[in-house]
Parts: sequence; C-alpha cells; structure tokens
Amino acid sequence: MEGFYKIKKRKLFHLNANFLLILINLFCFILFSALIYFIPNFIDYIALKPANIISKFYLWTFITSMFMHGGFFHLLANMISLIFVGNLTERILGRKRFLTFYLISGLFAGLFFVLISFFFPADFNNYAVGASGALFGLVGLLMIITPNLSVYLMFIPIPIKMKFAAPAMLILLWLISWLGNVPIGNTAHLGGFIVGLCYGIYLKKKYKHKTEYLNKYFN
Repeated sequence: MEGFYKIKKRKLFHLNANFLLILINLFCFILFSALIYFIPNFIDYIALKPANIISKFYLWTFITSMFMHGGFFHLLANMISLIFVGNLTERILGRKRFLTFYLISGLFAGLFFVLISFFFPADFNNYAVGASGALFGLVGLLMIITPNLSVYLMFIPIPIKMKFAAPAMLILLWLISWLGNVPIGNTAHLGGFIVGLCYGIYLKKKYKHKTEYLNKYFN
C-alpha cells in the first residue's frame, strides 16, 4: 500500500503518474502543434495569456498551457527534468498526492503569472506555456524536505545540494532571460516554487519524524 514518504521499488515499465504526465505532455505537444500550424490563431485557445484571461475568460488555458511547449527543445528539457524530479517526488508522496500537487503547482504558477502581469504591462499580452511552473513546485518541495539531496544543474559538472541548487536554477533562468533576451516565464516558475516551499513546510511540520528520516536518507 502506497502512502506518504513510503519509498518503494518500481518495476521498470510501471505506469506511474509521472510517466503518464510525460505521455500526456508528448501527446498534447504533437496535437497542439498541429492545430497551431493549420490554425495560427488557435494558440489563444491553448496558451496562457493574461489579456485573454481578463477580457475573454479563457480559464481553461490555465490547464492546456501546462501541457503545451514552445518547441521541441523546450519540451525535451522539461521532460528530462520531470523524469528525475517527478519520479523521486512521486515515490515520496504517492501517486495520487503527487498528481494532485503537480496540477496545483502548475495552476498556481499560471495564476501567479497572470497576477504579476498587472505590475508588468509588457507581460499582459505575452503567452506562457510549459510544464516548468509545475516542475518548480516539485523542486521547491524537495528543497524543503530533502535539502541535502545532490543534483546536477545545467552547465555545472559537479553535484550540488538541493537547498542551493533550487534557488540557483531560478536565478540562472532569470539571468538567461535577462541577458539573452529570451522569453522565459520566470514569474510562473516563481509561482510554482512558492507553492512547493509552502507545501514542503506544511509536510515538514505535520510529518516531522518522517521528513527527518528522508533528510537523513538523502544526506
């Protein structure tokens, strides 16, 4: 029986929630890309755009945007990250709790992106797509409950503890966006990250002994 913080071995081809999310992302990328190719304006019905949320009430785009990506390499980067971060998080939380938390992180990331756009008018008509908002929710959670977990960051060939790697990822993406003028949804990343931190703190207080065991296990 799978429960919170019960680490268990998986069969190689076990269809867990994380693998299912990856399949859905792949399917949606192909489907949405085809629709946008033949109907360019269809992007308004898929991508999250603050102006469309406020004026047209395209609320479903909070969901569809989580499963659409800006290109193959955007999809590839997020799915590789999801393989590593998602599998571990699902093993810790359990299938249903993981899936619920993933979706809530993605939804809040989108909501945060829309709310912050009121203070940055340039973002009001920009689109946001991708799984990275939800991914940063997972990262924020792991930063709290497994702070000493060693991970690898892009361009850095040595392992870094999660408590340092998580904020470093946010800062690195922000710098890439700023210096390279690359359209990265940094506010959505931050929104997901905040949800992860809050949930991690909640779990750490509620399951003190179990989180201490996890911390030691991944130390």
